[in-house]
Amino acid sequence: MIVTTTNDVAGYRITRHLGVVRGITVRSRSVIGNIGAGIQSLFGGNISIYTSLAEKAREEAFNLMVEHAASAGANAIVAMRYDANEITDGITEVLAYGSAVVVEPA
Repeated sequence: MIVTTTNDVAGYRITRHLGVVRGITVRSRSVIGNIGAGIQSLFGGNISIYTSLAEKAREEAFNLMVEHAASAGANAIVAMRYDANEITDGITEVLAYGSAVVVEPA
């Protein structure tokens, strides 16, 4: 699966547009994770516990989006984006979305 943030794929031409595809995940921080992050925040810098959580959420949303596109018959996704919203304190949704397309070499 080719995934790009641009509206086209270099060296390919889009032969079919299949519509919007998305992957969404909702994540929460654990009590232990919050304690560890609180300790890390006392020393400043990168809070690796939250960085890891954010990366896992993005990866999961991305993979779900790719699965959605594949099930629609796509071999590429263009105009891919991420969005994230806090649903409530400590619970965040991460959305990966784009346009599923079929491409062939130009």
